[in-house]
Amino acid sequence: MTDYIPFVTTPNDCSIAGKLYSDAAAIRVSLERIDQIRELLPSGPKRWLDPAIDGLHHKDIGKLSDKYRAHLHQFTGYAKIADAQFQQNPQKDTVKSFVFAALDRCNKEKPDWLSVPQLPLVNDTSRNKINKLLAETSKEWKQEKAFEGKLLLPAIFTHQGQLNNKTARNKKITWIVNCYSAASADGVWAVDSSLYDQEGANTFDHRFPSLRYLHEELNKALPEGVITVCGPYWGMNLVLWARGLVSYAGIGLGSTYKYNIPGAKLPQGNVRIALSPLRRWATVNADLKEWLNDAVSALPLGDSAATEFANLEKDFSKYLHDRILARTQVAGFYKSWFHKFSKLPMAGRALALFQDLSSSYVLGKGLQKFPLPEEEGTGRRPARVAKQFMMNCL
Repeated sequence: MTDYIPFVTTPNDCSIAGKLYSDAAAIRVSLERIDQIRELLPSGPKRWLDPAIDGLHHKDIGKLSDKYRAHLHQFTGYAKIADAQFQQNPQKDTVKSFVFAALDRCNKEKPDWLSVPQLPLVNDTSRNKINKLLAETSKEWKQEKAFEGKLLLPAIFTHQGQLNNKTARNKKITWIVNCYSAASADGVWAVDSSLYDQEGANTFDHRFPSLRYLHEELNKALPEGVITVCGPYWGMNLVLWARGLVSYAGIGLGSTYKYNIPGAKLPQGNVRIALSPLRRWATVNADLKEWLNDAVSALPLGDSAATEFANLEKDFSKYLHDRILARTQVAGFYKSWFHKFSKLPMAGRALALFQDLSSSYVLGKGLQKFPLPEEEGTGRRPARVAKQFMMNCL
């Protein structure tokens, strides 16, 4: 099995996962979506089920999507769990009823791994008591129900300030370890839900090392051999895994390489394709087609990158009109990219990833006269994304 974990939410996700990722160590599924995809999930990987209660993070639960509110209605006391005053002075009976309802519903699906119910982390300590009690009652549930699978504690960060400052980071790590112990969990899943790591922002020069420090410091604080998962991200998950800082890398399935807290009404994303030689993706539109033509013209005849860009240009209209085909192209590239390193001994992965990204960076520098279309925002420079990941490999 390969050390990636696809995050699956839709039937299309299941189709791509079945075609490309049946070798995954596990597949992470949201309880909110299980009825839509239960029969479509690949049978090989372990099944990690998340109760999807972290949407209670949103300030106004009345504005959440109808489907998500219907999901929450299954769990006794969910409105109190969402209440800021209750979070600071939670009542055990209410929390226990909520946790047992959520985990009992999850257990019907016979998961191999199960997420401990947790609210996302905020900048202050206002959720410390509720999250500790959620963890403690999850342990009680596991003991009473004789659950034989593994419990993973979610640590969902919501703002870069929780990671960028060491003092703030230390406080969060201490609390994660406390909740991990309270739940008697088997692992920790950590993700920065505010991070879209292909954006190419200047702040990433600080954010990426801070994310790396989080996992280094968390590993020192946790017992040896604990399951650790990061992401989903596009590149920092691969960096953290290659450096041996996490057991598994959470990944997307051709469309989202970011963790979105459930419940909000999200617009449909752009159609994108992977620019494989540059180790990044880009939005499919007429400007990108023109950019591909410019890139092919600028590169030497017979260059492998020129050939890949030419093939993308040739099939461009197909991707433009077929969202699933474009997603599959991205997911196919990502699988092959990850497998380049999964075949290597652990000790050589970080250096190999550095060299791989260095080649993409050099290629991008050679194309710097041709910035990508405006849709790529701060990441328009072709070498930008590879460079930022490269700088964190070693």
